[in-house]
Amino acid sequence: MRVYADNAATTHISDNALAEMIKYYGPEYENASSLHAYGQAAADALADARRRIAACLGCDERGIIFTSGGSEADNQALISAAHLGAKKGKKHLISTAVEHHAILHTLDKLKKEGFEVTLLPVDSKGRVTAGQVEDAIREDTALVSVMFANNEIGTVMPVKEIGAVCREKKVLFHTDAVQAAGHLRINVEEMNIDMLSVSAHKFHGPKGTGLLYAKRGIALESLICGGAQEKGKRAGTENLPAIMGMATALEDACRNLDEYTARVSALRDKVIDALSKIPRSIVNGDRENRLPNNVNMCFEGIEGESLLLMLDMYGIAASSGSACTSGSLDPSHVLLAIGLPHETAHGSLRLTFSEYTTEEEVDYIIDKVPGIVAKLRDMSPVWERMMKEEKANA
Repeated sequence: MRVYADNAATTHISDNALAEMIKYYGPEYENASSLHAYGQAAADALADARRRIAACLGCDERGIIFTSGGSEADNQALISAAHLGAKKGKKHLISTAVEHHAILHTLDKLKKEGFEVTLLPVDSKGRVTAGQVEDAIREDTALVSVMFANNEIGTVMPVKEIGAVCREKKVLFHTDAVQAAGHLRINVEEMNIDMLSVSAHKFHGPKGTGLLYAKRGIALESLICGGAQEKGKRAGTENLPAIMGMATALEDACRNLDEYTARVSALRDKVIDALSKIPRSIVNGDRENRLPNNVNMCFEGIEGESLLLMLDMYGIAASSGSACTSGSLDPSHVLLAIGLPHETAHGSLRLTFSEYTTEEEVDYIIDKVPGIVAKLRDMSPVWERMMKEEKANA
């Protein structure tokens, strides 16, 4: 049996999104920047995609800039806000210790430019509070960036409350919503969000396309020099087929969100409840404020990489954390931030589902994981030492 349970890394493109893309790869292939009638038809399609996406996100369509994905959107948001702040003498940036590396590495780059960065700690469930943000804001704070939902442990942040604090303090608020869009209800206006990043391939759209929303009045800094596309905020011919696929996929996801949430969260909870019966297992993240499709657990005494390889032998595709750091042997910075020791953090498993995940597939995972964990523990000197220490202290 083949089971794909790594949807936080990427989802397969939906039939509707693919059909829409083929239309704009084939018969309606023109450049939206061309002045002739064919080009203007492409421009109309681009504008329509912007309107459809804005309706899904509860935002002003004029604030949407199409990008190559979430990482570019995150980079542009942080760099733009930081440089805007610097013009007013504000060079302090606030984020959290559990952000995606697209945020953390951009903050590192900005530190080299002389900006001061405060990374707020999170609790054992991976959450930061609006109170923490309020306490951290200073007179020279230019930006607060807190992710909507964590890509590894699935914890959902109190975005609306954080946004309200930032609005009151007149500080720009950005949220990386890459894992949230298409999986959680988002309303930019209601949630006090000034800037928001989205990536299409997380909700059955195509890879290599995403967007940055920035509210009116924020002067975005273009990262790419060239043409005047995207109102001069992102040079380069727009990838119209991918953008149309993204709009279709997001519309479908938002239309079916209630049904998706009920069904997939039930599968998630079934897996968590079953795997929690494995001795010395730990559920990572917030059980209540959690993405509907995310399971993240640690099993003491084993290596996550070995667990993934053995799962793959049974046809189960999973991960131990972010796909963007899969080549690293270091434990997850997110798991360390929630207080797990290095040894435990090394034994993590992330399973992420989609609307296509079946009950049969979930049952197969539940059947295979306990035996694999037991087998790995039998071979583990770390587990052997832990058991000896446990007996000695009994």
